[in-house]
Amino acid sequence: MAVLLQLDHLVKKFGGIVAINDFSTILHQGELCALIGPNGSGKTTIFNVITGIYTPTSGQVHFNNEDISGIKPDQITGRGIARTFQNIRLFKGLDVLGNVMLGMHIHIASNVAEAIIRTPRYNLEEKVMHTSGMELLDALGLADFAHAEPTSLPYGKQRKLEIARALATKPQLLLLDEPAAGMSPSDAEELMDFITSVMQKFDLTIFLIEHQMRVVMGICPRIIVIDHGEIIAEGTPEEIQNNNRVIEAYLGVETHA
Repeated sequence: MAVLLQLDHLVKKFGGIVAINDFSTILHQGELCALIGPNGSGKTTIFNVITGIYTPTSGQVHFNNEDISGIKPDQITGRGIARTFQNIRLFKGLDVLGNVMLGMHIHIASNVAEAIIRTPRYNLEEKVMHTSGMELLDALGLADFAHAEPTSLPYGKQRKLEIARALATKPQLLLLDEPAAGMSPSDAEELMDFITSVMQKFDLTIFLIEHQMRVVMGICPRIIVIDHGEIIAEGTPEEIQNNNRVIEAYLGVETHA
């Protein structure tokens, strides 16, 4: 498969603190890859560099063979990268459908002024977004909640709604930052099926940060482990489970081969 995302020797420093230290990897189209590591190991910082929230201190981010290092987050979204966050970020003033339609605005031609005065072009685009939004919710099993307040949904469905809003931007690459955080085992099990279904249905590549090892080991063929911003292991779930450096990083104890 073709290379979709390439991270070359990424370094990110905050003053004297090195959050990412010479991080390199490649994601191919259609791949589902997990990024794991202890708290504070630099996982979310890597996502923030990929999505333009942080500019790398050095190194490059290539997406579809284009260097996107340091460009603005909205420009990166427009190129086909979407993400979710550790903490659910839904807009309380909008219903479920409105939250999904918000993700679609990145691709409309109308500007803010046209939206405010509701020009014919904006009204037409809004109608298309409404139809597309309902189709997306239906595809994800959320159509019955289209006009509900997002915070009234069960926690698991709020997580699915956040993924739906990310999908509304029409990404090729979806970054999921701890999607199973706070979920019960049964909800996490359902989320695993949901992620694999979404990946296939929307022809996605997925890069996943997750602390629930049951989720990671259950759906991710390849796992990258980092500690202190550096890759310490990479491989299949079985290889990672039996890697002494990974055990040391998570348990804080020295192991012997």
